[in-house]
Amino acid sequence: MTARLRAWIEALGDQFWLRPALVILCCIGLAQFAVWLETARIGGYDPSSPEADWGWTGGAEGARALLSAVASSTIGVAGTTFSITIAALTLASNQMGPRLLRNFVRDGRNQIVLGIFLGTFAYALMVLRTVRTVAEQSFVPHVAVSGAVVLALLCVGTLVWFVHHVATSISVETVIDAVHRDLCRAVEDHTLTEADRPPSLQPPGHAAAGPAEGGYLQVVDSGSLADWAKEQNIVLHLRVRPGDHVPNGFPVALLPSAIEGADEAIGKALTFGRRPAALQDLEYSVRQLVEIAVRALSPGINDPMTAASVLDHLGDALCRIAPRHLPAGVTIRDDRVVLVCPVTNYDGLCDAMFHMIRQNAAGSVHVLARMLDVLTRVAEVERRRDRAATLCRHAGLAVAAARRDVAEPSDLADLDARFDRFTAIQAGKTAPRPATLTRGNSDWPVGAVP
Repeated sequence: MTARLRAWIEALGDQFWLRPALVILCCIGLAQFAVWLETARIGGYDPSSPEADWGWTGGAEGARALLSAVASSTIGVAGTTFSITIAALTLASNQMGPRLLRNFVRDGRNQIVLGIFLGTFAYALMVLRTVRTVAEQSFVPHVAVSGAVVLALLCVGTLVWFVHHVATSISVETVIDAVHRDLCRAVEDHTLTEADRPPSLQPPGHAAAGPAEGGYLQVVDSGSLADWAKEQNIVLHLRVRPGDHVPNGFPVALLPSAIEGADEAIGKALTFGRRPAALQDLEYSVRQLVEIAVRALSPGINDPMTAASVLDHLGDALCRIAPRHLPAGVTIRDDRVVLVCPVTNYDGLCDAMFHMIRQNAAGSVHVLARMLDVLTRVAEVERRRDRAATLCRHAGLAVAAARRDVAEPSDLADLDARFDRFTAIQAGKTAPRPATLTRGNSDWPVGAVP
């Protein structure tokens, strides 16, 4: 599957109308099929006969009343339910960030629910137009009317489930867990199981390729770019990576020399959009989690427990990365490097995870303590020295922030004890037996080991 096709499929997920439209078309087809069964008399079966009393057995007026009630009630419930849902999500976005509303829009279950309500409405209308009274040569599609009853009962069950789903989906813990699952999938997709050691290359100093389309870079089709660079016998250096905002006219690539058709080849391989996408951006889900934590730490909300939960999930992601290797951004064809792309490294990933949370957690002993504990746990799993140095840098920044902003001596002593535990892990020493905290605002033992 090409990168452009993947980007197109990703964009389809943002279309809230697509799945409901498909469900509505299916319901319209089902209504036509049910009416056809009434007239086909397959195998001599007559749904209106007294023996066939398992379904609708009433007359035309009753069928019209039933179908009208089903149609009017489902369209009313659909409009009211989703109006209330959007209002609830708007309130929730004030705490967790407006960008997380995209997760609700992309949720296929929400789209299917809307499709069921609107599909039942369309089904009832399609069947209602076929019902005729005695004066009009009486015709009552018993199978189709029975199907409307079944769909109405399905809407009742769907409504109960949807209310439960929305109530749980706007919970901050549910949102954090959903974004964390996206981050774990990104770790699996964008990291390697074995080390990739490409040769060190310096970018050429020539002018870049032609102007690029403005917007957020969503996808890079590295395969087609690498094939083109191989054909031209050059090494192509990209200057942007997925997730970057590229201004209109910004040069996105460096070439050894001017090559005819370079602008077109590079433009076809890069997909831009109005917003970032998670297709090739490892930091996309990280930024969503950090936004939740930063909003929770704002003075208007003041919810350090949510920020601590975010740190737990970020630490889990780093532990998943520990046995893996981040991509080097180098593409090789015929044992020769042909494409070099900027990628997320471990330092940048940790900076995206911890910098903003630490900066907004000034004076919050609970959040700083949880950050030190998370870094300690990751340090016990991580075996690479360069990554351990990055973890040590962030632990030092956290304890420095504590020494600058925490005034209570006992709280500062707890944080220093946690930092001592971290340094002992880094040095490969056996840490002293952990002591349970009796003060401060953290619920973890000092130096607790998972």
